[in-house]
Amino acid sequence: MEEESQIIPFYNGKTLFITGASGFMGKVLLEKLLYTCPKVEKIYVLLRAKRGKAMESRLEEIFKLPLFSRIRSECPAVFQKVIPIAGDVSLPELGLSAVNEKVLIEEVDIVVHGAASLRLEAKLKENINMNTEGTLRVVQLCRKIKNLQLLVHISTAFCHCEMDIMEEQTYPPSYDPMDIIQLSHWLPENVLEKITPDLLKPHPNSYTFSKRLAEAVVASYYPEVPSCILRPSIVIPTWKEPMEGWVDNLNGPIGILIGGAKGVIRSMHCFIEYSAELIPVDMAINGIMVAIPKFVTNSSERPKDIPVVNLTQSDTYVVTWGDMLEKGKEIAFQYPFETMLWYPNGRPYKVKLFHDISIVLFHWIPAYVIDFLLLIFGQKRFMIRVQTKIQAGLDVLQYFTTREWKFKNEKLLALRSSLNSFDREKFTLDFEKIDMKQYMTSAILGARHFLLKEDPNSIPRSRMILKLLYVLDRMATVTFYVLLGWILVSCSDTAAAALDSAISAAQSLLPFSRNVEQHLT
Repeated sequence: MEEESQIIPFYNGKTLFITGASGFMGKVLLEKLLYTCPKVEKIYVLLRAKRGKAMESRLEEIFKLPLFSRIRSECPAVFQKVIPIAGDVSLPELGLSAVNEKVLIEEVDIVVHGAASLRLEAKLKENINMNTEGTLRVVQLCRKIKNLQLLVHISTAFCHCEMDIMEEQTYPPSYDPMDIIQLSHWLPENVLEKITPDLLKPHPNSYTFSKRLAEAVVASYYPEVPSCILRPSIVIPTWKEPMEGWVDNLNGPIGILIGGAKGVIRSMHCFIEYSAELIPVDMAINGIMVAIPKFVTNSSERPKDIPVVNLTQSDTYVVTWGDMLEKGKEIAFQYPFETMLWYPNGRPYKVKLFHDISIVLFHWIPAYVIDFLLLIFGQKRFMIRVQTKIQAGLDVLQYFTTREWKFKNEKLLALRSSLNSFDREKFTLDFEKIDMKQYMTSAILGARHFLLKEDPNSIPRSRMILKLLYVLDRMATVTFYVLLGWILVSCSDTAAAALDSAISAAQSLLPFSRNVEQHLT
């Protein structure tokens, strides 16, 4: 007899409230819930007007994405179960109207809080308001919800980045989250910016700092608010569901691969032997959907400490930065992008000095040359601006590419082991089944198609351009070394002439020194 799902029936008749549904993970979660659990009662999603578009228009645009194609073709009626709620986690009381707040209080069973600012380089005030205080606002709403079964807080595996070994537990923060929230309110922004470096230590940026404080906020209200904390590592394009290689942003490794494949990023400070700690977004969502029914318990059965799960591959399936960059480069040569600034022949450097030299030679000098030529021909300059953004991104990212962490994931593996054969296929967490070369191929093609909107039929032409760029790159390299050799030889000739002059001068002084010596004696 064929086994039936033990996960899907849990969601039947449930009403969920999701923040961050318009984000990368939020969209994949929404699609998976609607397609796999069509008997879900309702899904309220917190949305705000953006760029002049009303929340209803934004939701319609989301449903038109390729991500939702199987729902549009097989079960479009389930879209009616998604109800937008006007609001914003960065506003007091989530910006909810009294009517909408009452609806959520009366109807919601499960809250999934995924809204966050992902800008690692953002100012402290911005990330505290969005990530830390935004989480506090969600928790305060959850305290009012009458039939709340679980609050799921989506954190990050890197929120305790000073820990070499990350256990599946909470850690005390350096500061009380409420103190930092109050500080961000009453302290002038210029003063806050001055003390930010000291506040952040040992964190490299305000993002991981604010997410660490957010975990502490959730943990402080447990078990009054039934909660769990899920920590995905670096989230990358889909592996299989609902399609291979779907992605909608340039964050993280996919941005590096695209920048490298277009010849814009030529150098990266990276320890290639270190684990990259990547997780396909569909697997991260599977982990979330499996965890929810497992952590919904009666108040008397709740564990003493808040449940925490590291959604990481860890030792289950190790992928190093070298693996990712090498295979990404190989696939990018096979399926080149349409618009390439130069031949994609960048490389990682373990020694930062070599990386810095490479940045000057292959990032900044070409950028200034290109902008100078654009200025001469009366065109709009852009390369220095682009390289400034790229450099800011690389500076932030190199903290994570030059360090290695050990993430314990026993609870994740226990969740996986608890699945029957049906659910293990439907909500797969089998990292070992990923073929890295095949996955990188789908990721590159996915970025090409979904993100950059490039025509697959342009690949043959792009390959021809790639060959031309290779010839130009070789010519430029030879020219560079010939000029460098000429400069060194010229300098050597000049130095040799100077040395000859010095020797001649010294020799001319010898008779004089002998005469003086004889006179003194």
